Amino acid sequence: MADAHEERFRQHEAILAGLARMLEAQHRMNEEQRAMNVRMETFVAQQLTFNADVRTTLARLETLMARLGQQSENGRDA
Repeated sequence: MADAHEERFRQHEAILAGLARMLEAQHRMNEEQRAMNVRMETFVAQQLTFNADVRTTLARLETLMARLGQQSENGRDA
């Protein structure tokens, strides 16, 4: 009977050790994900700034093209 209890105790110890390893691995993955999230937040903020600059440049180009389209053949404003 004592052997059965010892065996069950060893099984439980093995299960707990496995769970501890799994939780440690999960903790490492969570930390890696947090770091990746910070990098992504930085990238997205930079991308938003870049997109705003592109929209500004596009608006300027559209204005310039509209002005060029208003000129007559001799280069003077119509």
